[in-house]
Parts: sequence; C-alpha cells; structure tokens
Amino acid sequence: MIAREWKCLCPTRHREGFLIHLERTGVREAQATPGYQGHMVLERLDQTCHAGRSGSVEIGLTTFWDSWEAIRAFAGDDPERAVLYPGDERYEIVPDKHVRHYEVLQKAGA
Repeated sequence: MIAREWKCLCPTRHREGFLIHLERTGVREAQATPGYQGHMVLERLDQTCHAGRSGSVEIGLTTFWDSWEAIRAFAGDDPERAVLYPGDERYEIVPDKHVRHYEVLQKAGA
C-alpha cells in the first residue's frame, strides 16, 4: 500500500467551506479511482510553523492506494505533482504543489 500526502495552508475563515470543497473534489475523485484504499483529512492548529500567517490552519489529505498505477490513474503522468481543482482559489489556500509518497509498512485498525 502507498500513502500519498498533500497539504495546504487555509485561512481559518475559509476552513469549513474548504473542507466541503475538498470532499467534493479531491476526496470524491480519489474514491472513484480504482485502487483507492481510503483517506484521512488532517488539521494542524499550531500557528508557530506558518511563518507569520496567523489565522490559518494546515489541512492535509492523505490517500491510500494499492499501486503506483492507481496513483497515476488519479494524478496523471507526474505523480509527484499535486492535483489541484478549479475553485481552490476561492478559499485563498496556499497549496503544496508537490506531494509525498510513503510505502505503508504497517497499518492497524481503529
């Protein structure tokens, strides 16, 4: 299994709207892609890491995939490039343009 991690910085005033947008775009598209194995949406409220951008939260989306072929089906020929969506700009996010991938060595259930 492969984990694909993407993050963005989102103004707190747009947090709720962006989370809905994320669900309707990236999460929904991932779920519809063969080889998708689940996802997590994460949030970090610690402001000390945001280089002066107070009033923002870091939102992360980690998706899980069964193969590199599945990731390419979702992300295209350059799987290291982030998949961004029309309408993202409405939420004034500062998105990572690249993603990180991890081999999942161990996963436990809740």
